[in-house]
Amino acid sequence: MTTDPHHLPLPQHAAALTADGLWLHALQLAYDTPRGLHTVVDGMHLHLPQGRIGCLLGPSGCGKSTVLRAIAGFEPARAGEIRLNGHLLSSPTQHVPPETRHVGLMFQEYALFPHLSAADNVAFGLRRRSRAERDARVRDMLALVGLSDLDTRYPHELSGGQQQRVALARALAPAPALILLDEPFSNLDSATRERLTVEVRDILRSAGQTALLVTHHAAEAHAMADAIGTMHDGRLQNWADAPPP
Repeated sequence: MTTDPHHLPLPQHAAALTADGLWLHALQLAYDTPRGLHTVVDGMHLHLPQGRIGCLLGPSGCGKSTVLRAIAGFEPARAGEIRLNGHLLSSPTQHVPPETRHVGLMFQEYALFPHLSAADNVAFGLRRRSRAERDARVRDMLALVGLSDLDTRYPHELSGGQQQRVALARALAPAPALILLDEPFSNLDSATRERLTVEVRDILRSAGQTALLVTHHAAEAHAMADAIGTMHDGRLQNWADAPPP
C-alpha cells in the first residue's frame, strides 16, 4: 500500500517510539551556503520494518545518498527525526555519533584494506571481541557470502564480485541493526551486477538483516527490495511494497 509521504498520520509517528525498524519522520536535510540555507531533503517520511530490504530509487542529485549519510550520522537533521528500533538517532536537538548507531555501511568503493587478507578485512570491526569469538564470527560471515575457501586471499587477488562480498561480510560481522548500501553495484559490469544483486539480496534475507539501498537502476531496485520509494528533487514521491518479481 502506498503512503502519502506528506500526510503521515500522527499515530504512526507515535508508534515509531517503540516500533522495530527504521523510521524517518518529517525529515529535513539542508546545507548552509553564502546565499542561505539550501534544502536537499524535505518532509521525508518512511518506515522500513525490521528484517526488510528497502530501496530509495532516483537520479543523481535527488537527495537519496544524503538520506543515507544522515541515517549513518554524517549529516545533521535540520528538522524531523530518524529512529532505529525505537531509539532516537537524529533530531534538531539530538545527534547520536556514527560509531554508536549500530549501522553498517557498504559503498560503491569497497574500501577493503589492501594489506589485509579477506578474513582480516572481515575481522577489522570485531577488534573488541575475544580472539575465539572473532575467528568464529569471521568464519560464519565468509561462509554466509560463499568465500570460505578464499579467506587468505588479498583484495588484489579477488574479482570485483568477490571483493564486494568481502565488503558485505565485513559490514555484517558486527551484527548491525541496519545496513546501508549506497550504489554498491555501480562499479561492476552489467552481467556481474545482475548476478550480485540477487546474491546480495539472498545473503541479506538469510541473515534476517534490515537494509536500505540507494540506486538509480530501477531493475536493481525491483530485483532486490521489499519496498521501494522514488525520490525526486529532495522529496519521497511514494513508499510502497515492491511488486513480486
